[in-house]
Amino acid sequence: MAFTIERTNELYLFDTKIENIFINEFMTAAPGDYVKVFLLSLMYASFASETDNAAIAKQLSLEEEDVLKAWNYWESLGVVKKKYKNEKNKFQYDIEFISVKEQLYGKKAKKNTNKNADLPELLNDEELKKLYHTIERIIVRPLGGVELAEIASWLHDYSASAEIIIYAYSYCVKTKKKDNHKYVGTVLKEWISKQLFEVTQVEEHLKEIDNRHFLYKRVLKAMGFARNATEAEKRLMDNWFDEMHFSIEKVLDACSKTSGISNPNFNYVNQILVNWHTGKTNGQFSNDSAKKKTISIATVHKYYDIIRKEAENIASKKREQIYLELPKIKEIDEEIRLCGMEMSRITISGNENKKQQASMYQRKIDEFAKQKAAILKEHGYSVDHMEIKYRCQLCNDSGISDNNERCSCFSEIQNEAEKWQNSSII
Repeated sequence: MAFTIERTNELYLFDTKIENIFINEFMTAAPGDYVKVFLLSLMYASFASETDNAAIAKQLSLEEEDVLKAWNYWESLGVVKKKYKNEKNKFQYDIEFISVKEQLYGKKAKKNTNKNADLPELLNDEELKKLYHTIERIIVRPLGGVELAEIASWLHDYSASAEIIIYAYSYCVKTKKKDNHKYVGTVLKEWISKQLFEVTQVEEHLKEIDNRHFLYKRVLKAMGFARNATEAEKRLMDNWFDEMHFSIEKVLDACSKTSGISNPNFNYVNQILVNWHTGKTNGQFSNDSAKKKTISIATVHKYYDIIRKEAENIASKKREQIYLELPKIKEIDEEIRLCGMEMSRITISGNENKKQQASMYQRKIDEFAKQKAAILKEHGYSVDHMEIKYRCQLCNDSGISDNNERCSCFSEIQNEAEKWQNSSII
């Protein structure tokens, strides 16, 4: 007689073992999202089922950056260990789960779990403050507490230098019109993942971008799109350059005609170029809308730059005026800045109670914010009096929406830009 148990290959029908010591000593004090990352990954590890940080983030509805921070957190407590596949690449590693019981009661000597011992020396207080001030000059506004902590974490998580962080902000603001720390962090992560740790390396990388990709970007920009081309659009453009033998200047000339229509698209430009190529129109439109005088997309974006900078200058002047009239506000802003810097240092430290310390500084920041709001209201000012008031809250006067398409305000701004151009202000 034989006895058997029916087995299943369905992972979710098994059980994952969790040490009670972990639950009592580590889980209760940990951020909720970090616990989710730990438990889900432990389930996969328990049954030798491979996954990656991107898949974990998607399954938990988190940003991949949050998953990376979770592993930094658990590694600092000694419950996991990163096993790098390539010491030069800080993003390629496997996770080894450490037995908490073995750490606390095993015969082996307890390992030093202070990750700062293996890290290169970070910026000192003055250098960190100088980094923040430089970034504030680039983005033309004060950094918030969360941004301060994020920037400091890049020094540790990405092994990024202050110079390349500054360059990343300059690049994103000048070329993408974006100063959001999450956007800058994504760009910075891409550079570091390609082993670009120096500004000169990044500049060389940007110069070496494939010429065809450069042409794609020029065409999309001329049409008012701030996104990558789709495969279908690339095939169309390849045909313009390779089969019809149009120069980039001629293609851009065709793209400029889209400023006269409300919904620019590649098929419209393609039809123009096909007509030119076959000699049907000799480069001229035959319909009334095409004969209408239009302005270039570059001019529209130049006008966007003007109204955006005007909003930023107004906010800067308001801040200066408030600081003169109410010096206490300037003192409070400086206190908030200092608290943010302390939170940044705590975030990248190996202190066991860093969560409690960070919470303490966050409470201070919240209290200072309340004092600031009370003083402003007492003197007849709104709480957001010194903040930048962009005309369009959807795109912050950049003309590009969050999905990297033309913003709904584009048509209105285009009409203003045409009047501005005709008034000979350019």
